[in-house]
Amino acid sequence: MLQQRDVEVSGTAVGAGPGIGIAATVQGVLDQVARGAFRQRPFAVRFWDDSVLAAAVPEPAATVVVRSPLALSYVLRSPDELGLGRAWISGALDVEGDLAAALRWRSDLRTVSLSALDRLRAVVSAFRVAGTDALRRPPAVQAEAVPRGRRHSLDRDRTAVRHHYEVSSAFYRLILGPSMAYSCAYFDSPDDSLEQAQRRKFELICQKLRLKSGDRLLDVGCGWGGLIIHAAVEHGAIAVGVTVSPAQAEVALERVQRAGVGDRCTVHVADYRELDDERFDAIASVGMYEHVGREELGRYARKIRSLLRPGGLFLNHGIARLAGAPDREPTFIGRFVFPDGELHPIADLLAAMHEAGLELRDVESLREHYALTLRRWVKNLESARAAAIRAAGPERERIWRLYMVGAATAFELGELSVFQTLAVRGGARHGLPLNRTCLIGGERGGGSVPRSQPDVSHLAG
Repeated sequence: MLQQRDVEVSGTAVGAGPGIGIAATVQGVLDQVARGAFRQRPFAVRFWDDSVLAAAVPEPAATVVVRSPLALSYVLRSPDELGLGRAWISGALDVEGDLAAALRWRSDLRTVSLSALDRLRAVVSAFRVAGTDALRRPPAVQAEAVPRGRRHSLDRDRTAVRHHYEVSSAFYRLILGPSMAYSCAYFDSPDDSLEQAQRRKFELICQKLRLKSGDRLLDVGCGWGGLIIHAAVEHGAIAVGVTVSPAQAEVALERVQRAGVGDRCTVHVADYRELDDERFDAIASVGMYEHVGREELGRYARKIRSLLRPGGLFLNHGIARLAGAPDREPTFIGRFVFPDGELHPIADLLAAMHEAGLELRDVESLREHYALTLRRWVKNLESARAAAIRAAGPERERIWRLYMVGAATAFELGELSVFQTLAVRGGARHGLPLNRTCLIGGERGGGSVPRSQPDVSHLAG
């Protein structure tokens, strides 16, 4: 709610006194650009002089705070996700209240574009409210990544992946919890703890892969080793994990030793494309194929097939786009979170697997589960924000907060999903049951996984 000292000017609340100019000037421009599309914002906007633009709803859940002319400088130089992202990371732009409520509006703006006249009006307006401060070149954001070299080459992919994962193991531990599982958990109830849901996810994967004692499992992009440890401890598998992040591999090996499965688990710093002359009974790729790239999906599927024995099973667990075309570069996620990451429709992956000779056997959507997972991660970060800043710095903390809240919103709105896709390499018996309901919790599974879905009636989409 607005304070009593606020007054209404042309339907827009602005602070009395000197602050009247900023809000009134900005509102005048917003009424003209993009045919007034910005008038319907569901949040208030407060400027550094305490002037306020009212929301288009009676009781907004959030207020966007423009703390200094620096925010205008970032946005003027890049009037897109990058400019807004840089302003957010710098702290010049902030949100009070429900960050997710502010981010949901972005779906309504996907078709909005600014003409040359719109941009000129914005520059003139910024100059009027902030003078030359708004036109100065703002400081660079240190955490921004601009990979060099041929896209999806081995060297460029290593650089891109390490930008994301080699932040700080302490930072990730604060967010992810003891499981150190950086992928969608599997909930039986929204009341499940994150650890319960992550353990259930590991078990779900192992059962879908029909793992039994002595089976050789390859985990492509093994992270901090959670899945290979579970497979070795609970199913007696002989597990190999690969990651291109030396920092991840070091932590994974430490965790393997602490779990007492050093004789059954190994971790290599390697790209999956560098593996050769090995065959596995089962392969899991969890939260990794998003780094592969659309043009490389065929190569990815063919390589997986070559590493499987005949009759071997492959489970791909990854995010797919449900709504809209792929984002146009550059994006906030692409520059600050997952450099060179690409999200595609699930049909693209299925086609690549089919053409590579991998027979599709099962597909399961975990969309609601990932929204629940991300909300748990956001809560962890919020409760340990000071420690997270000490571990990784203020830029990284703000990047991860915005990215995880935005991702949770995208899953809730049905823009994204995550799919577990099970396939088999032909040429021998695969051992899958005739009855799909027996796929989970069979005699080779080592325990049952509840099949009920979480109550997510409160989620949109």
